[in-house]
Amino acid sequence: MGSLHEISFLRVVIGLCVMSLVGTGYVATAQHAHHVATLPLTLAQKAATAALAKCQTDGYLVSVAIVDPGGNMKVLVRDDGAGPHTTDSSTKKAYTSASLRRSTNELAKLINQVPNIEGLRDMNENILILGGGLPIIIAGDIVGGIGVGGAPGAHLDEACAQAGLDALKKTS
Repeated sequence: MGSLHEISFLRVVIGLCVMSLVGTGYVATAQHAHHVATLPLTLAQKAATAALAKCQTDGYLVSVAIVDPGGNMKVLVRDDGAGPHTTDSSTKKAYTSASLRRSTNELAKLINQVPNIEGLRDMNENILILGGGLPIIIAGDIVGGIGVGGAPGAHLDEACAQAGLDALKKTS
């Protein structure tokens, strides 16, 4: 067996080799790395603008929120005169649709049909199960959520959110 000095030196060399391999991506990890699709800011802005324009055309003063898959805000726009509550409702609808990977309108209907899953409403303070939130899916990956709040009906909020998604389809 080598001296304590030789063992320490060997540990340093091995450590440096591992660090250089990690930096180049050649070390295997316990979890497999996978590609995480993202929604570029320019596309998030395009979707928000299209959703807002649809509601403006229909005469509704709303807010539109776009979040990433983790529920982090990417874009938030509030129309002149939209109620102060609309920023919260649009943000929570976007978060809910991204987190639960479904339309918030679909979730609301599902809870009415299957009352024992009503606890979904209370998962955390960011959940809002009320129509107007849609997941944003690109190439099969959920890259975020869009939420609209402020139109006089959840189905109208959802129509504006859909206009935002439709604007994204035109770019791909």
